[in-house]
Amino acid sequence: MAALIERLFPICRSITGPGVVETLEIIRQEIPVTIHRIASGTQIFDWTVPQEWSIRDAYVKDEKGNRIIDFKASNLHVVNYSRPIRATLPLNALKLHLHTDPAHPAWIPYRTTYYKADWGFCLSQNALEAMSEGTYEVLIDSTLSDGELLWGECFIPGTTTDEIVISTHICHPSLANDNLSGIAVCVELAKLLMAAQRRYSVRLLFIPGTIGSIAWLSTNRERLSCIRHGLIAVNLGDPGMLHYKKSRHETAEIDRVVEHVLKSAGQPHSIMAFAPYGYDERQFSSPGINLPFGCLSRTPYGRFAEYHTSADNLDFIKPEALAHSLNTYASVLETLDRNRAFLNLSPMCEPQLGKRGLYDAVGGKSDTKIRQMALLWVLNYSDGRHDLLDIATKSGLAFDLIADAADLLIGHDLLAPAQRT
Repeated sequence: MAALIERLFPICRSITGPGVVETLEIIRQEIPVTIHRIASGTQIFDWTVPQEWSIRDAYVKDEKGNRIIDFKASNLHVVNYSRPIRATLPLNALKLHLHTDPAHPAWIPYRTTYYKADWGFCLSQNALEAMSEGTYEVLIDSTLSDGELLWGECFIPGTTTDEIVISTHICHPSLANDNLSGIAVCVELAKLLMAAQRRYSVRLLFIPGTIGSIAWLSTNRERLSCIRHGLIAVNLGDPGMLHYKKSRHETAEIDRVVEHVLKSAGQPHSIMAFAPYGYDERQFSSPGINLPFGCLSRTPYGRFAEYHTSADNLDFIKPEALAHSLNTYASVLETLDRNRAFLNLSPMCEPQLGKRGLYDAVGGKSDTKIRQMALLWVLNYSDGRHDLLDIATKSGLAFDLIADAADLLIGHDLLAPAQRT
């Protein structure tokens, strides 16, 4: 994952343009990804697909011709999506278009102007204070023109058409945690999922933030009824603990499963209520869509000092954090895949397990008694109303023990899947 992040880091991405194209092509070298396109000017719900933005160079030169702000040194120096400009300006006029982060005077902030025709530069507060009075040559060699908005999809079919959607954004320039960590974890997760047959189909979306999810939802309305669970994968490489922002439903299966996985891991974590602000969960959870989408991240947006600054760099993300995030996502999907409600096919009193060899099947192990109890818990609560996660919670037994017990009972014709309601 670290190698992929390092490869993607230098690319100047935005919501449209060559940076997105290059990023998707690199992802497609790792996993099978279908690239989808929608033309600028297309109406998507209340939004319009924006023009393509490309940039070749940008700088601010002092009177001696020195590049004191240089896009080629850091793509964060240009306000993302800036319109083109070539001018010579006095410092007081130029300052109206300069952005700094005084709280962290050595860092370059990241700013955008997606939906306002404007231009600007970002620089450290220290660099700003070093600028003297005088005139400055300003150039942003960018283009805004009709083109396409792109996104990528990696679809991994399961044995059913029921889908889990995991979405990550691909629109930030050189920011390692807020952007590239989500991409890297999703790519590795896709590789894991493709290695085994699963019940759920899984669709991984690599999309520009906000406008990408709106475009996807607008053009995939017929698919929404197949989506059972969703997660937004962001900020997965920083050293902070895992946070889960619940879906708008609050008690959806995805909410219960993520909480269970985080609690079972026995490590510090935080569960947060849904709020209509943040990442793309707010689009998938808008009232007209209302899909059960949560956001599973490490430190949430805006809560780490490095957020949207040049300090969110390759040194900020940690390999062990990426690996932990990947394992957690894999556990969540594994639990979702195994979790379902069943019907006890012999509900009139307790079935005789001994004559079916079921006590023998779990005997001789160090946890024989617990496995026998798991059989009884599953049989008792398999009434079509309680799923395996409910039973694990009620019994206090590990989910895998309960799921293993269910598999054993199915193999002895004592259990059958309940119809989903």
